[in-house]
Amino acid sequence: MFGLGWTEMLVIGIVALIVVGPEDLPQMFRTMGKFTGKARGMAREFSRAMNDAADQAGVNEINKSIKAAANPAKFSTDQLRKAAGFGPETQKLSEEREETRRKVSEYTAKKAEERLAREAAQAEADEDEAVAAELAESAEAEAEATPRPQPEQSETSKS
Repeated sequence: MFGLGWTEMLVIGIVALIVVGPEDLPQMFRTMGKFTGKARGMAREFSRAMNDAADQAGVNEINKSIKAAANPAKFSTDQLRKAAGFGPETQKLSEEREETRRKVSEYTAKKAEERLAREAAQAEADEDEAVAAELAESAEAEAEATPRPQPEQSETSKS
């Protein structure tokens, strides 16, 4: 009704029960119902009067023609083709467009294949670089792990 949910209406009812009291509560709800009914009736009457005024002014006919123009299903197919410039005299143009579409499609397919080949080559090069870096790291790790021979000390330095 006024955007109130059941919980809000329940709270209002409880507050009304406390404020008004249980004896006068049914009479208050009855009065509110009559007021609401009168307000709705007045709103309905106002809306009806506005619709009648719009009918007399011809607004509804304009509204119908605008809606029909916005909805192509309302127009006949011939009128749409005529308005868009499609017809038997434009058949050659559509063949030219089809040829252009075919050329563009072939060109984009060729470029897509080239791009995929470049990406695959780049991925392979990246993979090779990663393998080379791994091998270099493992070689460094091995070199650090192997003990280096100590130079022999001469006997003169021992004494």
